Amino acid sequence: MGRNLQNGERLRPVDLARGHGLSTQAVRNYEEAGILPPAGRTAHGYRTYTPLHARALKAFLALVPGHGHQTATAIMRAVNEDATEEAMRLIDESHAQLLDDRRTLRAVERALRDLEPLPEPHEAARSAGGFIGPLAGRLGIRPATLRKWERAGLVRPRRDPRTGYRVYDETDVRDARLAHQLRRGGYLLEQIAPLIAQVRAAGGPEPLEATLRDWHGRLSERGRAMLTGAAELEAYLRERG
Repeated sequence: MGRNLQNGERLRPVDLARGHGLSTQAVRNYEEAGILPPAGRTAHGYRTYTPLHARALKAFLALVPGHGHQTATAIMRAVNEDATEEAMRLIDESHAQLLDDRRTLRAVERALRDLEPLPEPHEAARSAGGFIGPLAGRLGIRPATLRKWERAGLVRPRRDPRTGYRVYDETDVRDARLAHQLRRGGYLLEQIAPLIAQVRAAGGPEPLEATLRDWHGRLSERGRAMLTGAAELEAYLRERG
């Protein structure tokens, strides 16, 4: 373990807590979770910490914004158990997830650019509430195609409680039209699914444009947070020796 665990400087739980706006119970919880190395004990059984514990806490709190609480906890636990390779693997997985999210964002943006204007809401409403056959006929596709899109999560019709038939409301019609346009443009179902999910979350293609700008910002913040977390973790690793 690092030399600071053996030095003479002692810190109380409250010293660590105050420096980071935490409660002393949070500090104890972090130790029990393996985020901090085990604390020393006084003759009366009170916990004592060192500057190394403070460095560990700082590293953990820096890792959380980029990796999330669960992964940051697993990273710190691995480091404190001298399983550095496992910690590096967890970090690599987070970076891979960020890259995948960036690819998804680019795919959604490309698909959105390729969309033709959708019908006005009142036009869509006239074709809403239909069953699978009429909707498939309006789109010029087979009912089996709509069922395939449903399995892929592109459309989510409700079931009529009396007949069990699929009923497509206005939102389903919109999503089916979007899927149809993108399929004609050569997009695969797995490429279309993220766009449909984002359109649903935003409430339509137009509000989605603002959502995408926010998405860009969040990914950039996550990337920078990962850099900050990496610097603090490296400092902790160096101090551990």
